[in-house]
Amino acid sequence: MLVPSSLELGAGAVEKYVISKQIVRMQEPRCLTPDDLDERRIIHPDSRNRDLVNRFRDIRTKLLEVSGGNNFTLIVSGMGEGAGSSFMALNLAAAFALDRSKTALVIDCNMRNPTMHSILDIIPETGLTDFLDDPDYDISKILYPTGIPRLRLIPAGSRRESADEFFTSFRMKQFLKAVRQRYPDRFIVLDTAPITDSPDARILAELCDYAMLVVPHGRTTAAAVERAAAAFNPDKFVGAVING
Repeated sequence: MLVPSSLELGAGAVEKYVISKQIVRMQEPRCLTPDDLDERRIIHPDSRNRDLVNRFRDIRTKLLEVSGGNNFTLIVSGMGEGAGSSFMALNLAAAFALDRSKTALVIDCNMRNPTMHSILDIIPETGLTDFLDDPDYDISKILYPTGIPRLRLIPAGSRRESADEFFTSFRMKQFLKAVRQRYPDRFIVLDTAPITDSPDARILAELCDYAMLVVPHGRTTAAAVERAAAAFNPDKFVGAVING
């Protein structure tokens, strides 16, 4: 059974709802301070940038409306390097984790330029590609606490230029299915290489529920945005977000 979000239950309803035992048991071996989060431009309940928090909450609300309140997998891809897909993916995951009845998982699928672990000041020993390489690998070895309550990271792992071979594998498909079904209150956000530079985002979009495009403000044209958006399955494309 899905745990309703605060959007569906109304203000203050989360405290009245029985939060799942899985969430209660989630360990937080470290905690990023509000100053740490502000420095990294990650939203949090006490953020001084209320406009930024509200913008991501608004996107979260729209996504929940699309999904009917159910959990989902979402890929976030930018138009070229520096578009801000990592910023968008991480803050969307953080927005879901703001809800104490929800958890979020962000997966770094940008094999060419993984940045999530650096942003969160994590030194990963293993990651996604290591798990996909070994059928007997324990998934718990690649799940890292982020220092943000209810938010976990799966880093990219060993860098590989042939990322599409991993993403088209049956094991990748089963992996995404498993991490979604394991926690029905978890929202999964995948940060990918730019849609304009790599086939990875398009391949992953076929395995996920939804796809989002991040457009850098003032650095592209409407025609280019339309071409990039057309690379996604229109039934899964939820829209473009202008960053900057």
